Amino acid sequence: MKVSDFDYYLPEELIAQTPLEKRDTSRLLVLDKETGNVEHKHFYDIIDYLEKGDTLVLNDTKVLPARLIGTKEETNAAIEILLLKNIKDDEWECLVKPARRIKIGTVVSFGNGELKAECTKIFDEGIRHFKLIYKGILLEILEKLGTMPLPPYIHEQLKDQNRYQTVYAKEVGSAAAPTAGLHFTKELLDKIEKKGINIAYITLHVGLGTFRPVSVENIEDHEMHSEFYTMSKEVAKTLNETRKNGKRIISVGTTSTRTIETIMNLYNEFKPCSGWTNIFIYPGYKFKGIDALITNFHLPKSTLVMLVSTLAGRENILNAYKIAVDEKYRFFSFGDAMFIK
Repeated sequence: MKVSDFDYYLPEELIAQTPLEKRDTSRLLVLDKETGNVEHKHFYDIIDYLEKGDTLVLNDTKVLPARLIGTKEETNAAIEILLLKNIKDDEWECLVKPARRIKIGTVVSFGNGELKAECTKIFDEGIRHFKLIYKGILLEILEKLGTMPLPPYIHEQLKDQNRYQTVYAKEVGSAAAPTAGLHFTKELLDKIEKKGINIAYITLHVGLGTFRPVSVENIEDHEMHSEFYTMSKEVAKTLNETRKNGKRIISVGTTSTRTIETIMNLYNEFKPCSGWTNIFIYPGYKFKGIDALITNFHLPKSTLVMLVSTLAGRENILNAYKIAVDEKYRFFSFGDAMFIK
């Protein structure tokens, strides 16, 4: 199967540059995965598609303000560092621009030297390991010196940094937002709960792969990045009961999906656990955990288009995306949503 099989035409003006004023007023394309039929709604209508006893699974990861602009100590050259993953103690995997300027031992300074980063290891594709040097609490320093790591296709400045967080974000550790969840408001979640729908929170820290295109033509040759996930005892119990009762598990986002499917592949049931997953879901894969999916519109030829094509069928997805383009839906992180039922 070729990466080009998952390409589609997208006019650049449909890439959403800013979030809507009210999160749940975004549009919602509802796709029936069995028939391919499409409906046009608004996100607040999602409640009409959820039934009592269903469980909605959301990823409560919180994005680090992990994009830092500093200067190389020896030359004063501008350096941008994106913190991706805490390896151990204060050593971090980072994406660096321009990477060619960074050698082992290079020190980059941020602010008035409140934070320094010394390069300890060099890898391909702009990846470096840095030892962070600071006094105090790192998160507080990042909130002062860092900005949200918006995807490269967003060129506008974000006025309110919290708009790149879900309203339920809790566990700090992501390099990017689980964007399907950006559409929910606290009021909508309250209404959903009052209808008798379970809301369960898992954690998957979104990592480097969000920024990496698929660079091979045969999708079987693509290597997925690893991301850390965790599921609690309470959530595992809720999901097992949902399944036992014949109700649906509805995943919010591809990150929740990857966590659910990873755990089901390991145990054939839901268990309290944590670990690293590099699961790659593409056509041919059989879903074991989720029944439906709330998601955004994804980049052409991306692993995420492959994932939704696995659930709904490639032709159904490409047709739905064509309709979304024709109807001028907003695409990607700050764009509109899709419900695959």
